Amino acid sequence: MKKTIRDISIAYYAFYILAILGALAGYYILRNGFTIDPQSQNGITLSTVLIVLIIGSVPLSLAIFNKHTKKLALLEDESEKFIKYRKAAFLRIMVLGVGLVLGIVFFYVMQSQSMIFCAGIAAIGLFFCKPNESKIISDLQLEEFSE
Repeated sequence: MKKTIRDISIAYYAFYILAILGALAGYYILRNGFTIDPQSQNGITLSTVLIVLIIGSVPLSLAIFNKHTKKLALLEDESEKFIKYRKAAFLRIMVLGVGLVLGIVFFYVMQSQSMIFCAGIAAIGLFFCKPNESKIISDLQLEEFSE
């Protein structure tokens, strides 16, 4: 279990680091004069795609992960449970993390308040993915775990 928590935590915090790097990249892109007008056709298309991505991915990824963990809880082999749980957790973190990073970069490139709100929604969704031992025990319905 410790390895599972460690691996998921690395992915979890890596996306927050990528968000910081995305902010730095966005700042330098803006500083070099590359912007997209949020009222242009490209700006409207990009912001719509990002909004739909984030508004759709947050509840869907959390709901699908919850449903998937209920199926995993029925498995007999604990090592298989942890392997499948780790893969599902990575996927959930990746989907939400990409939305966070894109929201931050688009905020700088488009200078649109709605993009920072989208990034905030993705960050809140990602916050619910923070791994800990009690959450894994609850998700996988482990009665006792000793390591």
